[in-house]
Amino acid sequence: MGLEYNSENCVISVGVTDYDRSLAWYRDVLGFELIYELKEYGWCELKTPFAFNIGLGQSETVEQGNITPTFGVRDIDAAIAHLRAHDVKVEDWHEIPEMVRLSTFYDPDGTPWMLAQALVDANRNPIAAPEGAAASAAT
Repeated sequence: MGLEYNSENCVISVGVTDYDRSLAWYRDVLGFELIYELKEYGWCELKTPFAFNIGLGQSETVEQGNITPTFGVRDIDAAIAHLRAHDVKVEDWHEIPEMVRLSTFYDPDGTPWMLAQALVDANRNPIAAPEGAAASAAT
């Protein structure tokens, strides 16, 4: 028998070195909603617009691993501009032709996250670019 998953309890746990700073960043910059907090333990969960929550956990040190969670966005140029307006380190996007545009950004502890703008739908039909979207990588 395989695993029996509970799709209502999917959390990506992220270690952070400054709980309050990170909570403010994930809430105020990324717009995630605080739904659960155990402040005395340095733990909270934030609701995302995706099928998972993000859990922040206080840690003495944070080491980046080999996983980079990716958020789908409709307009990667607008998303990059929003992050840069909040002084977030974010890389210019690069494109995998006829598939996706990708950009990596970093939380206050240097943990990488990625933005992805699909260029085709599930049937491989091109998706129209958002109105006013740039034709080349953001600078």
